[in-house]
Amino acid sequence: MSPFRITRTLPEDATDAALRADVQRGLTDTPKTLPPKWFYDAHGSELFERITELPEYYPTRAEREILVDRAGEIAAAARARTLVELGSGSSEKTRYLIDALTDLDTYVPVDVSESALTQAGQALIAERPGMDVHALIADFTAALALPDTPGPRLVAFLGGTIGNLLPAERALFLASVRALLAPGDTLLLGTDLVKDERVLVRAYDDAAGVTAEFNKNVLAVVNRELGADFDPGAFDHVALWDAGNEWIEMRLRSRTAQTVKVPALDLAVDFAAGEELRTEVSAKFREDGVRTELAAVGLELSHWWTDGAGRFALSLSTVR
Repeated sequence: MSPFRITRTLPEDATDAALRADVQRGLTDTPKTLPPKWFYDAHGSELFERITELPEYYPTRAEREILVDRAGEIAAAARARTLVELGSGSSEKTRYLIDALTDLDTYVPVDVSESALTQAGQALIAERPGMDVHALIADFTAALALPDTPGPRLVAFLGGTIGNLLPAERALFLASVRALLAPGDTLLLGTDLVKDERVLVRAYDDAAGVTAEFNKNVLAVVNRELGADFDPGAFDHVALWDAGNEWIEMRLRSRTAQTVKVPALDLAVDFAAGEELRTEVSAKFREDGVRTELAAVGLELSHWWTDGAGRFALSLSTVR
């Protein structure tokens, strides 16, 4: 058996179909929205890597600190022989878990990007020739079927990405993850925590303007893929804290009244001067809230780790 396998569960045209559906729905809705997953073409991914290195952007460093300091404790609690990572990307942070899981047989990275899965998977088996890597090209927000691998399984969802889901979407997602778990399996969840508004806003509106460029990249993606004529310079980057919902919103604010055409959808979209297009929600969490959301789908929070400054948390939960 090859130590590296890749299975496609998404149709070849799934990404294009999803983009078309999201743009059609989002630009005709009130208020207008686009999902944050469309930031991440090759250029957007490069920009996000730059964001993670900015002094204002703490989540990546905070989560890495927890993994460096607590990977042994996580591994001892999970006792996993299979590690499943949802939205695995480069699998860079995951290496701390892989090194700590002494009984690990199989790593199952799940991502929509075949190139990212191939690059990361081949690098991992070169570094760790005794480990099997079975990559899945899949959308982790949809129903997921995992390959037959030895248990117990540890499902990891890192980076605070769960905060990009609205509450109803989070409930559906967590229920779908719970459906994957058998007794003895665990979920490792990364959540960014509620903190001072100024710290939060700076993390999404850096002085160098990298996040602003990243935000506007979604317009470049729609232009390239659907032939739209968005002028990124005609929009301003906006990041604000919604205290009622305890989340950051990123928006693009139209500088003038304008009409944007999307020929692939036969769509003309009017923007009023000052009208905003929401591109991301990034919810922040408290321990009690995470515990409640997990319990609602039949998971029990058993361990809670934070970085030294209490900015970010990793939680481990088990099947109730």
